[in-house]
Amino acid sequence: MEGFVLLLVAAVSMGMTIQAVGQENSRSNVSAMYVLGDSSVDCGINALFYPFFHQNLSLFPCNGSNSILLPYLLAEKMGLPYTAPFYRQNGSIEGLLSGVNYGAAEATIMSPNSLSHQSLNDQLRQVFETLQLFELQLGRESAYHFIRSSIFYLSFGKDDYIGLFLRNFSGVMVKYSGHEFAQILVNQMVNAMRNLYDLNVRRVICMGILPLGCTPSFLLEWYVPTAGGNNNDGTGCVEEINERVLQYNIMLEEEIIRLNEELPDAQIVFCDLYQGVKKIITHPQFYGFEDANSACCGLGLYGAEIGCLSADMACNTVSSHVWWDFYSPTPEVNSLLADSAWSGEVLLSNICRPTTVQDLVYTPI
Repeated sequence: MEGFVLLLVAAVSMGMTIQAVGQENSRSNVSAMYVLGDSSVDCGINALFYPFFHQNLSLFPCNGSNSILLPYLLAEKMGLPYTAPFYRQNGSIEGLLSGVNYGAAEATIMSPNSLSHQSLNDQLRQVFETLQLFELQLGRESAYHFIRSSIFYLSFGKDDYIGLFLRNFSGVMVKYSGHEFAQILVNQMVNAMRNLYDLNVRRVICMGILPLGCTPSFLLEWYVPTAGGNNNDGTGCVEEINERVLQYNIMLEEEIIRLNEELPDAQIVFCDLYQGVKKIITHPQFYGFEDANSACCGLGLYGAEIGCLSADMACNTVSSHVWWDFYSPTPEVNSLLADSAWSGEVLLSNICRPTTVQDLVYTPI
């Protein structure tokens, strides 16, 4: 990491400034987007050997390409370049000022059980290093305005709940109630947003968790043939899992409302992916889908007995499926969510609150 920072310092010392960065986007009032999260924001591993792992060991968790994920679709609508992964940076200050993706597959809010996985705090440390470098090398005033005019995108929690329920399946006792577990996660997310605010971040997009009880993996885990299928909520989804996730989303949105009221100039948007995906699953044909249960890429019941080991395993009609693999939506679903998040499109109504991402982008700080 020291070598990485030294390269950045050298780049700045050669006379680079932030004036040219984001010129094309000046009308949108956004300088750049910085992304933190799990596999919903990046297919690979946030590590020094990122290029190797991303290409060879990602197991195609998001159709083998980051470009169909929500933050990339939203960046395109903002007129911003795709955010490059943190460890793919080549030492160019211009690269960092164009936005950074700190995300990593299987990243969690809580400290992970595996040293190969990242936590929210790990990514926050990388953000701190980046913003501190901006201040040191660009000057306090320039860095202050650049950070305030940038957008930070947070998408965590999915893998915390996946881990929770998988531990239940294995017979390991979970020491938290549903409310306690959600409260712990929400508290850490709130602390993260407060820490970003202290670093002069003012614009934040915070994504809720999609309905995990509707994903192919959990439909398989909870499948009980003798009971007529899953313990479902009328759409084939696992009610118990969705109730836990919904509890987290509700608590998180309530805290975001409080933060917006408490923190001067804060503009934090909560995007309710749960409700958006649930509407699609409840009325799949209305939204143009034929299969709302099975993964497009995978084998066995629900396409979830063997995961997506190769893109060659994918179905021929990706656009007819809601789910790409165990837990990830298809590009078509992400496109619908991005349209709604951006402008409050009627098909899914306003999934982002208290305002759309478009309004967030075009409202000056």
